[in-house]
Amino acid sequence: MAESKIAIYGAIGANVAIAVTKFIVAGVTGSSAMLSEGIHSAVDTFNGILLLVGLKLSKRPATEEHPFGHGKELYFWSLIVAVLIFGLGGGISLYEGVQHIRDPEPMKDPTWNYIVLGAAALFEGTSFAIALRQFHLESKGRPFWKSLHRSKNPTTYTVLAEDSAALVGLAIAGLGIFASHQLDMPVLDGVASVLIGILLAGVAVVLISESRGLLIGEGVQPETAREIRRLALAQPGVSEVGHVLSMYIGADDVFVTLDLDFDAGTSTESAAAAMAALRRDIQTRYPMIKRLFIETGAPPDSEAQTG
Repeated sequence: MAESKIAIYGAIGANVAIAVTKFIVAGVTGSSAMLSEGIHSAVDTFNGILLLVGLKLSKRPATEEHPFGHGKELYFWSLIVAVLIFGLGGGISLYEGVQHIRDPEPMKDPTWNYIVLGAAALFEGTSFAIALRQFHLESKGRPFWKSLHRSKNPTTYTVLAEDSAALVGLAIAGLGIFASHQLDMPVLDGVASVLIGILLAGVAVVLISESRGLLIGEGVQPETAREIRRLALAQPGVSEVGHVLSMYIGADDVFVTLDLDFDAGTSTESAAAAMAALRRDIQTRYPMIKRLFIETGAPPDSEAQTG
């Protein structure tokens, strides 16, 4: 998770500098879109801190009350982050935009707005590049959108989503400020703020959906389960494989259990050897499967001997 922390630290550093500057310039120029962007950066800063808290808490060792550890802490805090993006980032931006539309004020010299937006784009772009690099390292060459959907590390994809929204938000703010000043229509600055709010709310809904799936017990992908079944059926003596039950209990920690049936006449020693080989094959191919439980009934020859 050290790589994930790099992305978070980069995002926090960029957002602190940007938020302070945006708020100052919003006060000087009276831009609603700039104020929304300042709120956006402030929320992102706090969100980064919450993700670090989640990372730290998720590393706590297992206890009697939590025998599988605390890996899902990370999913809980990523859900809180998504809710904050929706409520504070999206909600306040929408409110500020509507207020500016209802009572538009002429914008003062927009020069400082453009300077700050350019600097913010540079900082956000750097943070985005760091997060994208970490994401590519985790995706291991898989297609981007496929890897994004399958990623179970909320620290990386949350920062990536926040930075993407920030860059799009900067573009919207820039266009709103430019159109408002050039056309002498201050209401357009408020419209830009509303659009930024909608953008943040949309990103938050996606992040909430991802966190929800992981919190309620999302398992491995269907093709992964099918491959586990194939590996099991390839073992000598295995005649049938039951359902592959799985659940993510951390970003890189998966619980898997499966049932095996063996051919009649399979010895206990042969069954044990097949199960040990299957364990090695599965955990070599899927190292994120840290907890693997293989169950089977007594081999047929054992039943005959005890009967």
